[in-house]
Amino acid sequence: MKVKDIARLLEESLPLHWQESYDNAGLAVGDPEAEVATVLVALDATEEVVEEAIEMGAQMVVTHHPIIFQPLRKLTCTTPQQRTIAKAIAGGVALYAAHTNLDSAPSEGISHLLGRKLGLKEEALLEPSAKEQGVGIGIVGTLPEPVASEEFLRRIQRELGVRALRHSPIRRGSVQRVAICSGSGGSLISQAEAAGADLYLAADFKYHDFVDADRMILVDAGHFETEICAIDILFELLSKKIHTFAVRKSARCENPVCYMV
Repeated sequence: MKVKDIARLLEESLPLHWQESYDNAGLAVGDPEAEVATVLVALDATEEVVEEAIEMGAQMVVTHHPIIFQPLRKLTCTTPQQRTIAKAIAGGVALYAAHTNLDSAPSEGISHLLGRKLGLKEEALLEPSAKEQGVGIGIVGTLPEPVASEEFLRRIQRELGVRALRHSPIRRGSVQRVAICSGSGGSLISQAEAAGADLYLAADFKYHDFVDADRMILVDAGHFETEICAIDILFELLSKKIHTFAVRKSARCENPVCYMV
């Protein structure tokens, strides 16, 4: 198969028109006509991941986060991004990303998977898209019965493998209605409140988001931690669609945020 064939198969399930206006999902680096025998799936296209792909003989890396958001003005190998792109080109590795089009996907989106992990029964999208019915960012769901707030925070830690949770003061004894947005979710706090969420799980909240939190508990589980399951989603999607070549999960996909606990 060729790079363009794999891109087409991904886009059958995750159309590029689902992505947000600021995004750059799709093929960013590589020849669409190049032949592919092995695909490596990762969260980010880093130097280490591209080196891993070259070592295993993979001709394509599929990630959640795009390697390029803003137009490149130079390629001098002076930054990690530039070095990664240069290594990919030199090694014949195509770089493809499914970002907010994956976030927005009905049932297959990351927030949907997080909700299932945490035992939610989904009821609505946090921010429905105007582009298509059932497509949107984030979810709002309900637990079968109220759960003590601290117990639910421990569940988040356990299910997401989080070493340290940032959260607002626990001002309610239990939670039942929960909103989730994988990755950066600060812009959707008001939507979570309007949906009547007792707790809102996302990442990258600012200091004053916690200061302003009132009835609803804000939980910041980390950007990496809330999106690492994208690897499983993309791996399953590719494995189901293609049986003629190897799909591998990266062993060098590491959290760039370190914790001293």
